[in-house]
Amino acid sequence: MPPIKIILTEDHQILRDGIKALIASANITISGEASTGQELWKLLDKDLPDIILMDISLPDTSGIELTRLVTEKYPEIKVLILSMYTDESFINQAIKAGAKGYLHKNTTREEMLVAIDTVLSGNDFYSDNISKIILKNYIEKAKLNINEIDNPNEILSKREIEILKMFAEGFINKEIADRLFISIRTVESHKNHIMQKLNLKTQVELVKYAIRHNLINI
Repeated sequence: MPPIKIILTEDHQILRDGIKALIASANITISGEASTGQELWKLLDKDLPDIILMDISLPDTSGIELTRLVTEKYPEIKVLILSMYTDESFINQAIKAGAKGYLHKNTTREEMLVAIDTVLSGNDFYSDNISKIILKNYIEKAKLNINEIDNPNEILSKREIEILKMFAEGFINKEIADRLFISIRTVESHKNHIMQKLNLKTQVELVKYAIRHNLINI
């Protein structure tokens, strides 16, 4: 299996060096380093990575806007935000821009490697502290808007509800396939149908839907 190619987009050399040391692995290659959006585009013109580790604050542009542009032009590239910002507004903007995950810069080596593997498998990843912020703010807003009229039992099949619950509980495609004795391709197909029926675009929205309808316990 070829190594995972990663581009680091971070304007501080000392932080890039730290990240490289953190994720050093025989299965990971740092294929490029960019300190600005302009440098990133030059790297992408030469070779496309599997993942971009993206800082939000860059000298010439916002990492969130850069994420939006990159994911629109190269949807096969997974963008992981790596930032000191934990405000809900930044997290929501990053998700809407197409980021597949959001990590705080105090992340551990283990968590970052799990994040890399998770987004490569097609799932979203948010570090524990980021997930807590998303969940806390969502619950607070949900308490102000409890008049939901859509019923998942009227929209989804029993199998789709079962798979929705498992995704919301954090299971990845392979784990669901193994537990239900179906193929990964079938799991992915069910997930796509669920997202389409519920008009959801991200894993976070899926989790929120499951919480809102009491499909999982929190």
